[in-house]
Formats: sequence, structure tokens, C-alpha cells
Amino acid sequence: MSSSGRDRGTPGACAICRRRSWLLSALSGPLDFCARDRGRLIELLALADDELLRAVAGRRARELKSRYERFQADEPAPEENAGAICRHRRGYPPSLRGPAAPHMLSVAGGARRLVKLTGAPVVSIVGSTVASDYGIQMARSLARGLAASGVTVAASLADGIAVAAHAAALDAGGASIAVMGGGLEVSCPARRRSLYEQLTRAGCAISELPADCGGRRWGQLAAERIVVELASLTVLVEADDTEGDLAGARIAQALGRTVAAIPGRVTSPLSRGTHALLIDGAKLIRGPRDALELLYTHDARTDQPAPQAAAGALQAHTNLAPRLAALLERVGAGDDTPDKLTRDRGDCAEVLLALSELELMGLLARGDGGRYLPRDALPT
Repeated sequence: MSSSGRDRGTPGACAICRRRSWLLSALSGPLDFCARDRGRLIELLALADDELLRAVAGRRARELKSRYERFQADEPAPEENAGAICRHRRGYPPSLRGPAAPHMLSVAGGARRLVKLTGAPVVSIVGSTVASDYGIQMARSLARGLAASGVTVAASLADGIAVAAHAAALDAGGASIAVMGGGLEVSCPARRRSLYEQLTRAGCAISELPADCGGRRWGQLAAERIVVELASLTVLVEADDTEGDLAGARIAQALGRTVAAIPGRVTSPLSRGTHALLIDGAKLIRGPRDALELLYTHDARTDQPAPQAAAGALQAHTNLAPRLAALLERVGAGDDTPDKLTRDRGDCAEVLLALSELELMGLLARGDGGRYLPRDALPT
């Protein structure tokens, strides 16, 4: 059956929106050139189809216009764990209504699941693809706490912060949404295939492009805009002060969404972006508890009661023996190696035993150079 004959309440994508997806794929080369100016790319994605053709098609304008006008797209029969949904169908994420928002989404994991996940509060987690141990641990702690509290985590599937967030959300028994920079059949790197399969069993992977479109460089930036548009709160975990690392946070600011950042080490280049964002007025958060408070303070869905913070690890802090709690606090304050912890006082064997206990409890993890990192933010 043609998509035009389907009921608006049924997940799926109409021919108009499928044609838009095809057009973006056909214009992938010119859009990639335009991606050097990120603001310009977002402006182009807000144009109607005919305006977009005139703006970037160049010498191919007549050929592409002819193909566009002849485009026919019968919607395939819906599959249990795959499908699509467009802005003309009931259930399409309500946050994706801005002028530059995608017209349709292909969904691995099922359109109905996407409707369910975006019906809950959504927090996007963004940051560097070359994150430090500190950044990875903070991303994991944040995503784990949010997912266990019933919040949907959204992120790209790039290395670093995003991958850590997805893995932690799954570990907490929650679900996340991965926004792909290209078509679903071609954009997942082989090294992330296992995570992708786990993610789509519990959550979703989505793309606005046809399944076989690579997306190039522009697709990654376009995906970042979807990541932040899905959410009412965007959290920058760790980033250098570069256009690439800050892209998601800057897009969220331009959209008028609430933006927060986790402070990092003053001496680390990977903290320059988060600190710059905080100086510009972003909200400061230290972990899941702060994010949940911020989310339910600013979320428009005020009729929803805020959940109890998922504080398995945080609750564990309050039940620690005093010697372990004191040592954990010192590690969080920067005394993150056995040498530092025994420099002024303390029995080395006792400190090592306590560190091992905290590690076995899941409250500490080992980083580079023998350093220890708290796995969850300390309560305040």
C-alpha cells in the first residue's frame, strides 16, 4: 500500500518525507562542502526541498529536479525491529518540530520503541571523541544514573564520550538512542558493531538518511543537531575549546535548549571547552543527581513527577565505613595514586587494601599511570 493511504496514527514515513531523505542523499557532495561552515549547514537543512535544490545543486540542478519530481516511494511493510517514522505521523518525537529538524527517521529497534523512548525525558550527552579516563568515567556515571532513573540517553555513536554513555546506559538496564551520521546499513564502524547490536535490542539507532548513504562529514554534524534536538537537556562532559568538540553544545544553545557542563581538571586541554561553556553561562553539574534536578526544574513536562534518583552507587557512599569514605573523598579531591595517599601519613598496605575494597565495590576504577578514578560523583 502506498504510504499516502496509511493512517496518520501508524508509524511509518510518507512519500513526501522519504523523498526528502533521498534528496539529502543526492545532495551529499554539496552539503559536505557546506559543512565547513556549520551554521550555514544548519540553515540549509531548514530550507524546503525546492529552496535546497536551488541553493546547493549547482550545475546538477535540472537533473536532480527532474529525478526529484519522478521520485516514487512505496513504504515497505513494517518489520518488528525496524521501520521509519516521519513528521506527518502521530508519535513522531515532538521535540523534532523546528525548521531544521529531520523530516523522517529510519529506526533500527523499531519506530514504536522510539515513540516510547522519546515519550520519557531525554538527555543528550556530548563531548570529545578522544576523551580522557576522567571524561569516560564521568560520562559513564552520568549515563548510568540517568538511565536507571528512567531517563532516555541520546548520543551519537562516535568514539569517546558518546560510546561511554551508551555502554553505561545499557549496563544500568536502561535504553539509549544512537543518532547515526549516515544510513543505518553503512554508518556503524566494525569496532562498534557489538555495541550497536546490544543498543538496538534495548533502544534505537536512528538516521534521517537512506540506509546506504554514507553521510560523509556533513552527516556527522547533522546527526549532532538531532542528538540535541531530541533532548530538553544537553550535557557536555569533556571537550577541548574547538568548533568540533563544542558543536553539539553550541547547536543546543542556538535552539534555546538547556545546556550544562561537567567541570574538568584545570590543567587538561580537554577541559578548556567545558570551562569556556561554563563561563558563557552553561549550568554546572557534577553528576546524575544535579542533572535530574536540572532536568525536572526546566522540563516543560511539569505534570510528570520527578523520579527518585537512581542512586545505587550514591547510596553506597553513605553506607561506607568511615575509613573508606575518607579515602574515596581524597581520591575525588585529586590524591589519586597510592604515593599521594601515603605521602604525609598512612600505612601503605592499609591504603592499598582500602583501594582494592573500593575497586571491588565498583566505586573506583584504574586509569592511566596507576591513577584511580571515582566511578560516580561524590554526594554533596
